[in-house]
Amino acid sequence: MCGITGIFDTRGTGAIAPEQLQRMNDSQWHRGPDEGSLHLEPGLGFGHRRLSIIDIATGQQPLFNADRSVVIVFNGEIYNYQSLMAELQALGYAFHTKSDTECIVHAWEAWGPDCVKKLRGMFAFAIWDSSKQTFFIARDRLGVKPMYYSLLDDGKLLFGSEMKSILAYQDAQGGMRREIDPLAVEEYFALGYVAEPRCIFKQAKKLAPGHSLTIRRSQPIPEPVEYWDVHFTLDNKIGLDDACDELRERLQESVRLRMIAEVPLGAFLSGGVDSSAVVATMAGISDGPVNTCSIGFDDPKFNESAFAQTVADRYKTNHRLEIVKSDDFDLIDMLARLYDEPYADSSAIPTYRVCQLARKHVTVALSGDGGDESFGGYRRYRMHLMEEKMRSALPAGLRQPLFGMLGKIYPKADWAPRMFRAKTTFQGMARSSVEAYFHSVSILRGPMRDQLFSQKFKAELAGYDAQAVFDHHAAKSNTDDPLALIQYLDTKTYLVGDINTKVDRASMAHSLEVREPLMDHELVEWLATLPSHLKIKGQEGKYLFKKAMEPQLSEDILYRPKMGFAVPLARWFRGPLKQRVRDAILGDRLASTGWFQPEYLRHLVDGHQSGAYDYSAPLWTLLMFEAFLRQVVDGGANVTGLARQAEEAVA
Repeated sequence: MCGITGIFDTRGTGAIAPEQLQRMNDSQWHRGPDEGSLHLEPGLGFGHRRLSIIDIATGQQPLFNADRSVVIVFNGEIYNYQSLMAELQALGYAFHTKSDTECIVHAWEAWGPDCVKKLRGMFAFAIWDSSKQTFFIARDRLGVKPMYYSLLDDGKLLFGSEMKSILAYQDAQGGMRREIDPLAVEEYFALGYVAEPRCIFKQAKKLAPGHSLTIRRSQPIPEPVEYWDVHFTLDNKIGLDDACDELRERLQESVRLRMIAEVPLGAFLSGGVDSSAVVATMAGISDGPVNTCSIGFDDPKFNESAFAQTVADRYKTNHRLEIVKSDDFDLIDMLARLYDEPYADSSAIPTYRVCQLARKHVTVALSGDGGDESFGGYRRYRMHLMEEKMRSALPAGLRQPLFGMLGKIYPKADWAPRMFRAKTTFQGMARSSVEAYFHSVSILRGPMRDQLFSQKFKAELAGYDAQAVFDHHAAKSNTDDPLALIQYLDTKTYLVGDINTKVDRASMAHSLEVREPLMDHELVEWLATLPSHLKIKGQEGKYLFKKAMEPQLSEDILYRPKMGFAVPLARWFRGPLKQRVRDAILGDRLASTGWFQPEYLRHLVDGHQSGAYDYSAPLWTLLMFEAFLRQVVDGGANVTGLARQAEEAVA
């Protein structure tokens, strides 16, 4: 696990300033504190920060092929590298290290851009092939590892694991322009993150999951190419018992592959189904006790540590627990610097803390991330399916105008229990399936964003709506199954932009590698062949997963209500953060953009703090945007030694 960065002159072989590349590499020190190296040649510079996990003795990067015509910088892990190494050796390639990085180099020599199709793992890497004058970058199928890039006006392409490495580049022209993309702002306030491939800055992009980009020097720069997609065929006729058996086998294989390491290894254990299943599987494979860690909260409404302890006791793990105060909000500015783009998932705070705890004891931790998306675990999935049954009862030509009219004339009743909010129900019935799901996951829904944004900002949007993100992916989903459609949408949006982003930044801030057995692409592909009734049955989500794990986990772990990893925002904003919220949201920095309606900002603050409304999610979204403007846009890119800064900030 590492941080990578670099500079590629797409037009020629101009000199690359070593001090520029060094500054870019140093900005990601936290991602790889063990070693740091540079490679420079005319028109190219690669930088690498290393967190040593596999082949500690000889796995240094940048790494070359035999004649040094191919060089790579790589972030991630290739879990099938041992079998891939044997395949490449049979083709005549000689290995000088035992690292998965060298596998990619020889895979490139053997198969070119198609090498990515051979890789099973989480990865982002860049290759320069001087014999072909070809620059190549790629990102793993599910977007576990990040890849940012920016094409400057002079033809230099900058790339990095984090945006801060690109922001660290400053030449005579000033480097990348920090001009914010208004379309990205619209996406952020709808979703809580900027969706791939867009970036908050106009001149930068994120390489989308399952994509690669091949650039030949002095030739026009093409668009990235998609090399993988998940196809929800739902055509597997397997029965429940056989599906349970196969799932356990596939999970065991995925976990076993992710337990290969030369450093201390453990797992997160929240007490939920996903992490508990991973720990139970690890215990069945491991020769000794599994290292597990969890955090609890001093507020019992948010604390599920007792369930984690139940699993730890059953499998006799080396379990560590730390209790986090429910008023743990000192990280707001640190999070803004950590994420580089505005990011509004407040569970980033406890995620940061559990990574901080884990790193005291292990260098690699397995997580349960990705289970909700693939197995059908979110409560919103069940709500959507119920609404879909209602929508399907009437043809769209009748349903949309009828319920659209009722939604307009029926009085609004946000104060009433959900079941009595007929206006909301009527509006939902008038929407298409994709529109309804987008509406349900939006932090600030369309009418709220309409009130939030100024006329000036709406003119900059020129009619753009973040709904377009979902429409784009829905058009590619190739399924009309209601559950499969929204699983596909979440796999392309929420899983990448929220979950994977959160875990990558929080873990790497502490130089911790997190591995994701439930996001193994072969497991995901197999699950996509299963019919939806094996994932949600009645009101039971993750039906197959829970049935498969019944021999290994108790009923109170499998079938208790889902808690999530929440923090008490509503109470914070009426209590200890009351003045900070007012100062930030009604202060000069947001006002200076000219993008927001001052009276609506005041309504959100006053309405929440009076107790009349719960606007905690919109307020947190605004608070983190204001912190992003101060810490990233105004604060520059001086983030070298981020992990050390973080420790000092909370000491």
